Amino acid sequence: MLKGRKVTVLGAGVAGLSVARALALRGAEVTVLEQAPEIREVGAGLQISPNGARVISALGLGAALGKAGQRAEAVELRDGESGAVVLRMDLSRAGTGNDFLFLHRADLIDVLQEGARDAGVTIRLLKQVDEVRLGAHPPRLVTTLGEEFEAEILIGADGLHSKVRAALNGTVAPFFTHQVAWRATLPAEPGIAPVAQVFMGPGRHLVTYPLRGGRLRNIVAVEERRRWAEESWSLTDDPLALRIAFEEFVPEVRGWLDRIERPNLWGLFRHPVAARWHGHGAAILGDAAHPTLPFLAQGANMALEDAWVLAETLDAGAGPETAFADYQRAREGRCRRIVDAANANARNYHLSGLRRDVAHLGLRALGKFAPDRVLGRFEWLYGHDVVGAPR
Repeated sequence: MLKGRKVTVLGAGVAGLSVARALALRGAEVTVLEQAPEIREVGAGLQISPNGARVISALGLGAALGKAGQRAEAVELRDGESGAVVLRMDLSRAGTGNDFLFLHRADLIDVLQEGARDAGVTIRLLKQVDEVRLGAHPPRLVTTLGEEFEAEILIGADGLHSKVRAALNGTVAPFFTHQVAWRATLPAEPGIAPVAQVFMGPGRHLVTYPLRGGRLRNIVAVEERRRWAEESWSLTDDPLALRIAFEEFVPEVRGWLDRIERPNLWGLFRHPVAARWHGHGAAILGDAAHPTLPFLAQGANMALEDAWVLAETLDAGAGPETAFADYQRAREGRCRRIVDAANANARNYHLSGLRRDVAHLGLRALGKFAPDRVLGRFEWLYGHDVVGAPR
């Protein structure tokens, strides 16, 4: 039912490029508007879990994903001050094979961009949209240069500060979590294991895993603090601040941080899940609809799931507004659950005192006596299949 329908997608990130390919493969004429002069990604690593990998495979990009990513063997939770392993989750026991991958964000964007272009998607760069007008007429976009675009169907994949979300819901100020994240990549030491390690300490934690076949080490370090920091991927910080924050951690961690010269600093803000995901010929997905904190590695995976469901419901033939309503009903509850779970992880990683001792003791016991039960707690997340699910 999408054959010949004109769809405008705002934003060429993971959400925008994946929904563009999904729609184009179903016959839509898709144009992506991107404000940057080229499609590129700042940031560093991300993780694709089985629920996201299923979508990429269904989009015909599974082989490209396998070449760009590195298979993950396990996740380890470790005490940051002693280095002791608190819990190891063997991902091969999850019943999902090797569908956990580590990727550089730029490599995933390259896979999705090439896939979108191959499907016939038109990508127009240097189109920074200042205003989205929704109402009685088809959606209209106004750029900083005064250009106006009319969209038969508008998809807002324009991220945390989405113009389409604001047009649907108004502007809501996010809540500063009093947590900041430093991001960096380093040349990896030889033989780095394909394992995601989480070093936990009071009020802080650090996540690290390999990228690009083990050539790079990805690092994300999070600290609770009172000082405000901007929500931006492009800020840099004094590396001494990062080193001081983790000076009580094991020498292994301190050694990595001593090699970082220009860490990116990112203030972590909690945004509410949007109340309205659609209206007046427009819909939103990904971070525009449900921003999440980076403590469950599901931002990209949720965007991929959204893209598949949105394209599928639009192709069902009931008309855009009915399709958009079906899409929100299908996605909202799951996305809220994921956002809440990520919020809980932020707390659990940063425990201190007796609560920390008790929690770590419980995790060690689970890992020793019931390892399958640990992974089973995530079956709702990783086992979810939007590709095969009936609508």
